[in-house]
Order: sequence, then C-alpha cells, then structure tokens
Amino acid sequence: MVEIAPLIESLVRPLLTQQDTLTIKAHETAEYMAFDLSVAPEDVGNVIGRQGRVAQALRSVVYGVRSPYAKRVRLNIVDTRKRH
Repeated sequence: MVEIAPLIESLVRPLLTQQDTLTIKAHETAEYMAFDLSVAPEDVGNVIGRQGRVAQALRSVVYGVRSPYAKRVRLNIVDTRKRH
C-alpha cells in the first residue's frame, strides 16, 4: 500500500516554481479521505493544466493506487488566486 500524501507531493513538486508553498492537508469526511492540495497562486495553473488535464492525470494516479484507508480517496486542489 502507498501513503497518499507523499505520493501527491512527489507528483506535484516538479510542476511548481515555488516549491516551499506546497501544503497537503488530509481530513476525513463521511464518504472520503480527502487531501487538500494548496500551492502558490502563480502555480495553480501548472497544477490544473490546460483544460484540467494535469489535474485529471494527478487524480487518476492518486485514485488508482491502493491506499491504506477504508474510504475512497479524494484530491482537492485549493485555488488561492484572488478573484476580481
């Protein structure tokens, strides 16, 4: 079984220009073991990718590994960019 947070970190860190801002917070909901991924506002686009392709690829890998949790795993990308 694979620990999910280090897996997410190893996949996302090469995409970032400001690697020290990467945070992954795990919390449990009624249905999921959720992981909230936060990066610098400048790096959100790199993590999401064009038309969400990078985000979808990240989720495919994370959802496909066998996890130590009894619940399904969910990856949330927290968008910290300011809205106008």
